[in-house]
Amino acid sequence: MDPAPATPRWNLERPYLTGRFHQEAKVSLAAAQAPGSKPFSLDSFSRGAGGGAGSVIGSYAVSVQELLVIDDLLSALVGIEGRYISIKRVRGKDGYVVFQIDSSMDLALQELTRRIFPLCEDFVLVSQFVESRSHFKNGLVNHALAAALRAFLLDYQAMVAQLEHQFRLGRLSVQGLWFFCQRMMSSLNALAVLIEKAMSNDTSGSATLNLLQSQAKAMAGDSAVRSLLEKMTECASAAYLRMLERWVYEGIIDDPYGEFFIAENKSLQKESLTQDYDAQYWKQRYSLKDGVPSFLNNVAATILTTGKYLNVMRECGHNVQVSLSENSKLMSFSSNHQYLECIKSAYDFASGELLTLMKDKYDLIGKLRSLKRYLLLDQGDFLVHFMDIAREELTKKPEEISVEKLQSLVDIALRSTAAASDPSHEDLTCCVERSSLLKKLTTLKDLGCAYSSDKFAATDVDQPMTLSMTGLETFCLGYKIPWPLSLVISRKALTKYQLIFRLLFHCKHVSRQLCQAWQIQQGFRSVKILGTPILRSSILCRSMLKFVNSLLHYLTFEVLEPNWHSMHDSLQKAKSIDEVIQIHDFFLQKCLKECLLLLPELLVKVEKLKSLCLQYATSIQLLIPSIEVATPERRSKSAMSKSSRIKKAQERDQQLKLASENVVMSESILKFEAEFNSELQSLVPTLSNSSQAEPYLTHLAQCILGVGIDQ
Repeated sequence: MDPAPATPRWNLERPYLTGRFHQEAKVSLAAAQAPGSKPFSLDSFSRGAGGGAGSVIGSYAVSVQELLVIDDLLSALVGIEGRYISIKRVRGKDGYVVFQIDSSMDLALQELTRRIFPLCEDFVLVSQFVESRSHFKNGLVNHALAAALRAFLLDYQAMVAQLEHQFRLGRLSVQGLWFFCQRMMSSLNALAVLIEKAMSNDTSGSATLNLLQSQAKAMAGDSAVRSLLEKMTECASAAYLRMLERWVYEGIIDDPYGEFFIAENKSLQKESLTQDYDAQYWKQRYSLKDGVPSFLNNVAATILTTGKYLNVMRECGHNVQVSLSENSKLMSFSSNHQYLECIKSAYDFASGELLTLMKDKYDLIGKLRSLKRYLLLDQGDFLVHFMDIAREELTKKPEEISVEKLQSLVDIALRSTAAASDPSHEDLTCCVERSSLLKKLTTLKDLGCAYSSDKFAATDVDQPMTLSMTGLETFCLGYKIPWPLSLVISRKALTKYQLIFRLLFHCKHVSRQLCQAWQIQQGFRSVKILGTPILRSSILCRSMLKFVNSLLHYLTFEVLEPNWHSMHDSLQKAKSIDEVIQIHDFFLQKCLKECLLLLPELLVKVEKLKSLCLQYATSIQLLIPSIEVATPERRSKSAMSKSSRIKKAQERDQQLKLASENVVMSESILKFEAEFNSELQSLVPTLSNSSQAEPYLTHLAQCILGVGIDQ
């Protein structure tokens, strides 16, 4: 907000121009010509030179006194001292004055005169307010109120001029003057009370409007005064209405003096939505101030949202043409609530226009579907192909991985599969995190879960994984989100997608490793050598595969798919972008929770089981020797002699027998079997207990409950 222009010095230094000459010190003509002379107060200054020290009003007849006091009263009514009526300023209160009468006046005349003094004092107070609140710094509402008061004072001064005309014609008495002032007495007093409160609280903007409305309501018993105050409210609110009209119809804050109840934080840029996890652009770029006019309290949020929607469209280069008719103009805050209907119509227009723009031009639903395809692993062939061609790079440590190489492999996988037909596949990026999934969750404090870094430090669940962490545990896909879709798919929302992706991707990796271990063990079945260790290993591998695949089935078909379809149906019925944001955030939060990412106790156990599965698969591939078993077709084509074939078979049988009787392998399989069964058995009661509070865990319990039965 630019600083208010300064009031010209000449507007403050000329008392006769400002109307404050009766309160300012001034010098006599002789003193003004003498250098170093001191000014004297007008409190002791009497109009005209004829009022000498001995010319007291009490020395005249009562009829003459009445004429003299009427002449002085007509001057006092417009804030000017007379010969026998003086003005005294109230110390410590700027603009407050009291009128005093010569004590030698007839007592009856004194009583009638003092009854008129409050009107004179109220006029001076109102005049002082009009003058002071016309300065730039006081804002448009006070400017408009001062202009309305100035117009009222013109009517008042016209009344005084008419009274003076009657006095010149000899038709006005003090009693008559008192009678004719009655109509203005209550009105000017009500304005004086209003101004006194406004000056004491130094109100401006919406505070002034609230004060005007409360004073009008307090005068419900006096229809004339109430009508006057409502008129003042209407005039003062005209400037405020223009600001409101520009906001709800154009999305522009035209507020040179900071009076509007909506503030703009220009330091927050829309680019932060895709860069900062805690970006507050949508909530704090435009926000409500404390001083909201009382008559707009119920629609303040609607007004704020309307302008925000218009601003989004304007920043997209979309020309917004709001059709304005006479009925849609905000003329006044009248009792028929027409302004509320205008605000609602403006909101409906802005909301519908922006939602249509997001869905049609920027294909919001298509982008969300693309996120589901890649980050929620809905595109199976792309992932399998990528894991095959990126295996060598992903087995490196995170700091040794080339992100550029991974990105090129992602592009190859996209172009080589059905994903090539997706127009949004070019927006897919990749990255490598520097921490495990569990540690990443401890850094996100706003997920609504009880993750504690101290708690994880005390456990050894994440330590082995951290020591041997590779790109398979830290690889993550990203997505380029353009404006204005970043309002819905912000950095925070994308981070939640990535958390789910990392869980699914690692589960897929564990499943693939177990499948390779299973294939190695099938070599023993082909030659019918199934010793006790090999048999136990085969059963354990099958149990582990069943666990991991059951977990994947639960995550994909029990959590992500149903929640996605529910979100998709809700988005079709959404009426505003805020509703879209709310539906999308609810979907992500629900998926995080049902994927166990917000349940630390369960997630730690699942990660422990996956870690055991990986260790087992690695051990099997290292402990069991690579054996090439000849197939019947190959044997039929073999050119070897019968004796050579018998010798080869004997060597193979001996090798297989040694492998089946390997003590190290037997002990390792027994150890993995015991640990896996123990962890699995500890998970089942935890699931059963938690499913009472979280019913969706019943599906997970049903999926994995039978995993350990085969053992």
